Amino acid sequence: MIMGKGYFITFEGAEGSGKSTQIRKTVAFLRKKGRSVVMLREPGGTRISEAVRNILLDKQLKEMSHVTELLLYLAARAQIVREKILPALKKGKVVICDRFEDSTSAYQGYGRKIPLEAIDQVSRLVRGDLRPDLTFVLDIDIKKGLARGGRHDRIEREALSFHERVRRGFLSLAKKHPQRMMVLDTSKSVDWVSQKVRERLERVFS
Repeated sequence: MIMGKGYFITFEGAEGSGKSTQIRKTVAFLRKKGRSVVMLREPGGTRISEAVRNILLDKQLKEMSHVTELLLYLAARAQIVREKILPALKKGKVVICDRFEDSTSAYQGYGRKIPLEAIDQVSRLVRGDLRPDLTFVLDIDIKKGLARGGRHDRIEREALSFHERVRRGFLSLAKKHPQRMMVLDTSKSVDWVSQKVRERLERVFS
């Protein structure tokens, strides 16, 4: 990390993988280290993006097309990137986000089978040159994850085969970007996972 420059960390994973727990632990760890941390989520994080989130997750909107879904996710991201993420990074803060572009590739690409090349083209317009510096992928057996998290919103209620494709998508992305993406097996204890996260962050911020 360049001194004076912010650092962008994302947490990714299928439903029920434990992202929220690990994000809270990571934020607490970095703040104890004296880092200024901004915690965000996708879709959401701004007034506009949260309104889009409500549409995306509304279980009544079963007729939503895959392309509409993709563009809504990207619209929410365009707002949070410009309103929250880039300003925080310019101030030298650590930004931790629950989901980012890898989720779009996994859910709308691998899950919905929208061509990844098409997603990437539009995504570049949305994020510009912004990329996460580090991504933790929390991997979990799909049936266990859904049982843990429940199936409440429109995405969670998708077929098991959809969620299996999403999981495979995350693992495929991690193989493509091994320097940035670290896969952690969340069938192990919460403490084990958080320890692995801390070890990686110690190397980054040493």
